[in-house]
Amino acid sequence: MRHIDTPLPGVAILEPIVHGDDRGFFFESYNRQTFVQLGIDVNFVQSNVSRSKRGVLRGLHYQWPRPQGKLVSVLEGEVYDVAVDIRPDSPTFRQHTGAMLTSANKRMMWIPPGYAHGFCVLSEHALFAYQCTELYDRAADASIRWNDPALMIDWPVASPELSNKDLAAPLLDEVPLERLPGYAP
Repeated sequence: MRHIDTPLPGVAILEPIVHGDDRGFFFESYNRQTFVQLGIDVNFVQSNVSRSKRGVLRGLHYQWPRPQGKLVSVLEGEVYDVAVDIRPDSPTFRQHTGAMLTSANKRMMWIPPGYAHGFCVLSEHALFAYQCTELYDRAADASIRWNDPALMIDWPVASPELSNKDLAAPLLDEVPLERLPGYAP
């Protein structure tokens, strides 16, 4: 597994070693020992899959309290995936990083707790998988507006299709500090 650092501390792109031949391919998407060696020592407690059509944007989502770390990947299609540092005391507060995750490149993104996450679908459809380090908690579910001008995310879709929740999401500066994750170096 290849670990590619991003500008945000802890957020990483992971490239598995793919073994393929004329029958198809095989790769390890998770191996606890390998992940610990890469500095990602977590326990996953929930696994989710979503399917979305072209132009759908999901995010920017986070959970506070009980923040979730997420290992995300694309099983079919392609998405532009984004992580945003929403920890007010962090030196990278409001900064983001993005990556193309596709079923062809088999890349994954590790997003530690304390970051908001979102993605938009660029293929006809995308089957998106994510492993979470904390169970979903409806009372802790939160979001930031996908096009918050303070975040300056250059999404590759002009007019995405959004859920009602994402349409109503506040700007980051509108979220009370007690509803944002803390920062611990």
